Amino acid sequence: MLRSLYGRLALTLAVSLLIVGVLYTLLVFSSARLYQQQVDQRLNLDLAAKLVEERGIVAAGHIDEAALKSTFAAYMAINPNIEIYLIDPTGAILSYSADPGKVKRKRVSLDPIRAFLAGARLPLLGDDPRSFEQRKVFSVTPVPDARHVEGYLYVVLRGERYDDIAQYLYESLVWRQSAWALAGSLLLGLLAGLSLFYLLTRRINRLSLAMDTLRDQNFEDYTPLQLPRGRGDEIDHLTAAFDEMARRIVAQLDELRRQDRLRRDLVANVSHDLRTPMAILNGYLETLAIKGPHMENQERADCLSAALTSSARLTALIDDLFELARLEALSEAPAPEPFNITELAQDVVQKFALQARERGLGLSLEAEDRSCFVTADIGQISRVFENLVANALAATETGRVTVRIDKRADEALISIADTGAGIPEAELPHIFERFYRGDSGQARSGQGAPGGLGLAICYRIVALHGGQLEVESAPGHGSHFFFHLS
Repeated sequence: MLRSLYGRLALTLAVSLLIVGVLYTLLVFSSARLYQQQVDQRLNLDLAAKLVEERGIVAAGHIDEAALKSTFAAYMAINPNIEIYLIDPTGAILSYSADPGKVKRKRVSLDPIRAFLAGARLPLLGDDPRSFEQRKVFSVTPVPDARHVEGYLYVVLRGERYDDIAQYLYESLVWRQSAWALAGSLLLGLLAGLSLFYLLTRRINRLSLAMDTLRDQNFEDYTPLQLPRGRGDEIDHLTAAFDEMARRIVAQLDELRRQDRLRRDLVANVSHDLRTPMAILNGYLETLAIKGPHMENQERADCLSAALTSSARLTALIDDLFELARLEALSEAPAPEPFNITELAQDVVQKFALQARERGLGLSLEAEDRSCFVTADIGQISRVFENLVANALAATETGRVTVRIDKRADEALISIADTGAGIPEAELPHIFERFYRGDSGQARSGQGAPGGLGLAICYRIVALHGGQLEVESAPGHGSHFFFHLS
């Protein structure tokens, strides 16, 4: 139980309330005692002086011993709560009204007496002649008077009988009521605290259970927590943060698993794409090695041409793989420079013009501004143009491919549109992924771009230039690729 957060909080609360209760009790009784001493001393401030005046203790300028003894005897019977002492100017006790044998001190300190007569702040505690440890409130007056001090009439306001009665009251009524009040307060405070801690730890326990469940399920599945409405407290913020973190972890792990599947598919696709030109190249080379001396010149030239074509295809495949790897690792960062994007697009269109004419396709450039300048890596942007135009031509059987440059404020909008077969809607969110190869992936891969690497390379290059390559397409209505450069 104590290992749990709730158990530790409960124990801490119980100990804290107990300490607070004890300190509160001590403080209350100390304050009450101090208040009572102040009240007693203030009410009896002039008691000693009145005794001297009313009882005739001073006569003809001297202390009347008979009147003093009479006063002692009278006040022992009438008011046992006070004790009267006659002390000399040095503090020595000369006579007293207390029971014989009870007085332990032979003298008292004069410092509190002087402070009292000087009007110091109350309460003032003086020595108790009956004890070497206790100090009590008192009233004092010089006798016979302040000008001719033969001694002091020292009145202790809380005598032995008063202490006995007070002790009895404390032990009977006050302490019993205070103990019950304190116990009730502590119990109510403890119950309220435990209830509050339960409400707090219940949410933490629910969060801990969700964490354990996520871990036990190997981060493969997560049931979202019910989040509170509004701002909530720190625990609600923690729950919301964990919920978001868990969603991201599960989503990222799912993405990693999907990427791993795509990677395996890529390896299979690349292996197939590499194996085909390699097998063709190897076959023609074996033919030349075996039949070369007996072959006609034209036949030998055809074999060499086919072998070179397969070799070029193989080289292009390998180059694309390495280029994508460099772009992903940022080892080939863009080297931006200002150039005319319209002229670059025109060069790419002319490069593919012959291929388009041979297939009976239209290929054109549309540009409102023939001097549209951007700042980018001209080599990388040229590769984007080439890949997109090659893909568009490969995906188009009849119709045309249009490259368009539009200048908008401080940037240029580059678009490549075709009238080909289009891309299925389900494939659109994935065609730029580096390992994705959908049903139409072969047509979209482009020249020298196996398994969708052509579009992945284009997407990465545009991203390195601070833009985003986007596509709009529908089956039977062609495709439209576009991006911005500034």
